[in-house]
Amino acid sequence: MKSLIFPKIKPWNADIKNLIKSIDLFKSQFKKNQARQGLVVVINGTDQAHKDQLFRSVFDKLALEWEKKTSAQTFTSDTLYFQTNWGPVWLCNQPKSSAKFFSDSEWTWAKESFGSLLGHFRLHKLRQVYVYTGEEKKSVIVPALVGLEMAFYQFKNFADLKVDELPEIYFDKLDKADVREAQNFAMSTNLTRHLVNLPPNQLTPKSFVHLAKGLKWGRNVKIEAWDQRRLAKEKMNLHLAVGQGSDNPPYLLHIKYAKRGNTKSIAFVGKGITFDTGGLDIKPASGMRLMKKDMGGAAAVLGLAHYVAQNDWSVDFDFYMALAENSINGNAFRPSDVITSRAGYTVEIDNTDAEGRLVLADSLDLATKGNSKLDCVVNVATLTGAIKVALGADVAGLFTNDDELADDLVSSGRRMGDHCWRMPLVDKYFGGLSSSFADFKNSSEGFGGAITAALFLQKFVNQKRWAHLDIYGWNDKSTGTLGFAGGSGQGVGLLIDFVSKYKIEK
Repeated sequence: MKSLIFPKIKPWNADIKNLIKSIDLFKSQFKKNQARQGLVVVINGTDQAHKDQLFRSVFDKLALEWEKKTSAQTFTSDTLYFQTNWGPVWLCNQPKSSAKFFSDSEWTWAKESFGSLLGHFRLHKLRQVYVYTGEEKKSVIVPALVGLEMAFYQFKNFADLKVDELPEIYFDKLDKADVREAQNFAMSTNLTRHLVNLPPNQLTPKSFVHLAKGLKWGRNVKIEAWDQRRLAKEKMNLHLAVGQGSDNPPYLLHIKYAKRGNTKSIAFVGKGITFDTGGLDIKPASGMRLMKKDMGGAAAVLGLAHYVAQNDWSVDFDFYMALAENSINGNAFRPSDVITSRAGYTVEIDNTDAEGRLVLADSLDLATKGNSKLDCVVNVATLTGAIKVALGADVAGLFTNDDELADDLVSSGRRMGDHCWRMPLVDKYFGGLSSSFADFKNSSEGFGGAITAALFLQKFVNQKRWAHLDIYGWNDKSTGTLGFAGGSGQGVGLLIDFVSKYKIEK
């Protein structure tokens, strides 16, 4: 992955305590350069009256006379755009925080607002943009930079993006630590998006491993990839079964961050089905169309690992990506097959299209068994269509056996606008997985499919604190920062915030 936005980010020595002086500085800068310039002002304040006063001071200072006569006297919209003799101006109205659970956080507002503005900068063919965020800049600048970088990413012309298409963007009193944090966050999220967007003829289990090994990793990181032979040696038979019908063999990718002195570890496990035909229980054409995204969980875990590797931490991390292609040939696994898992349970295959929980099960057992330092394990998967019916595309289903872990994940999702919602683990529903020929089946008929999938996974966590995020991982249409239909990066922001309390600040 490469960034073109961040080399264009520059510091602007505005007076963050005096908005009008900063505007005068902007105007004088224009006179010197005569370049195509724009100004963005974030209107933030303690109450609406104060924000209205700021709005009028900027508007009266810059707007043309006819605009002043026709404009409202208060700032009622989210973003107000107007033209001046010095170039276009955008006034961004930072909303008050709301007690409503799914209202936009300050982070979400800043990310989406600035991501949306990037298209306007390019449309106006601006060469320079000055951004005034004021005294509250610290909470705005990082998500604003993340939004700009995410908005510039386009899969179709990613290799051909040109630096000269972008203006230089000046932020008031820019801090190097802010830029570093924003770049790491945005690049890790875009890595996840890019992996999900790659076509399945280019992204196979093996090429996923190759791509991961080619990334820049820190000195505390080790990478290991298990091929079919090693998977068989480790008795990861469920994982092997899913991949045995494909010419592209399965792999397990393990990335470990470990530092001397750390006494606690956290594990993440991602579902990495690089394409899902449904196997012999084949999907209809409409259901198969987007199944290149069925590795969205593994992509999110790799994005998180990339973020972790650029920082220093007080805990160790293990990242497991269970990679396979669920395809069809004469060797494909069948309904009614009985397979012995790494954990020792026998599993009857009820439906070959319930394959994600199979590859996760072996990796969850690997991640949790015999690890005395393990504090918790979180798995991420595009696991069920049932959860999308319940919660839609933008809210992940959260299943967990621990209330504190649930609260932490829900709070992180709320702060990042990467929401999850806790769902119940109804124990009696596990009866739907009963089998006359094995310990249990891999799927059941009837309602509650997302719950029975989670109950299946819970069997393999060895009584450890565990959470399961059932995600969609895809954006069906252009929305705000996400400028085209494709991988959304769902789960990355939530998990970055979740682990942030363990970061050692340099």
